Amino acid sequence: MLEPSHNNELPAIPGKRYFTIGEVSELCAVKPHVLRYWEQEFPQLKPVKRRGNRRYYQREDVLTIRQIRSLLYDQGYTIGGARQRMTTEEPDALQLDIQAVIKETIEELEDVLKVLAPGK
Repeated sequence: MLEPSHNNELPAIPGKRYFTIGEVSELCAVKPHVLRYWEQEFPQLKPVKRRGNRRYYQREDVLTIRQIRSLLYDQGYTIGGARQRMTTEEPDALQLDIQAVIKETIEELEDVLKVLAPGK
């Protein structure tokens, strides 16, 4: 399977509350061991840990991971540079995340509308 190079090619984030590390790995096209490493490097990543130290990520975590992925893989930042960019420009990044969620929600609603009203 080819890994998407840009975040806009990544799959839509399902509307559920918690995601396992495997699900997040698929949603963000990043291997689980990379996610565990990023938890150590980026203080913004704090998945909930439950039984047996199992990680459960929330939607904000998935958006943060996608942002980290974009900084590292698409924009060419180093880990240190990406960490600094995320801490110094967090309000801007948060605004971009909100816009991405709104765009994604609109697309999902348009898909639902197509199913409910075929032929229009």
